[in-house]
Amino acid sequence: MSKKAVILLSGGLDSATVLAGARADGYDCYCLSFSYGQKQIAEVGYAEQLAATLGAIEHRVAVIDIGAFGGSALTDDSIDVPDAKDVCDEIPVTYVPARNTVFLAYALGWAEVLGARDIFLGVNAVDYSGYPDCRPEFINAFEEVANLATRAGVEGRKMTIHAPLIQLSKGEIIIKGLELGVDYAQTVSCYRLTDSGEACGDCDSCVLRKAGFSDAGITDPTRYR
Repeated sequence: MSKKAVILLSGGLDSATVLAGARADGYDCYCLSFSYGQKQIAEVGYAEQLAATLGAIEHRVAVIDIGAFGGSALTDDSIDVPDAKDVCDEIPVTYVPARNTVFLAYALGWAEVLGARDIFLGVNAVDYSGYPDCRPEFINAFEEVANLATRAGVEGRKMTIHAPLIQLSKGEIIIKGLELGVDYAQTVSCYRLTDSGEACGDCDSCVLRKAGFSDAGITDPTRYR
């Protein structure tokens, strides 16, 4: 009997690696992306392409509006995305309040409907931006909630939240992904992507991505402006 899993797929480097890894581990993958009010909606198109290329069974895009509340440079037009060199707060302005909590809740609902007991996401606590919802403590706590709040959990069918990249450096993630056949030219990381698909090269996400490829000794396929 096949194993079903829900994969949170953003269109970025990390989630693409997670999807490829789950497929290699024998999961039938159901990918979930979000149009959540983000300024950078192009990432959804990248996610659609990745889901098809990497063999997902199904890909859905949930349309929600976390952006209605503002409070993040990724959703609020009154807040500019800073260059990485200008990020000084421990939790930067690109943090989207409660984003991963909301995303995981949606993934949990779909997993129950599918009869899936596994949810995968690409959070990372090594080379990351300091977001509180990317920490192992959060993932462990949400898994506890998942098993308290669902019919599956109450009936003894344990739900597991997988964060396989959480202790890997960006360079290690890239090497792992290449071994799994991920084409990183099909992924996007930039918070300020141009209309022609060029990355800015200076935001926090771009700087982490460039450093990862450098550390891995791999040519970065990203088109920078």
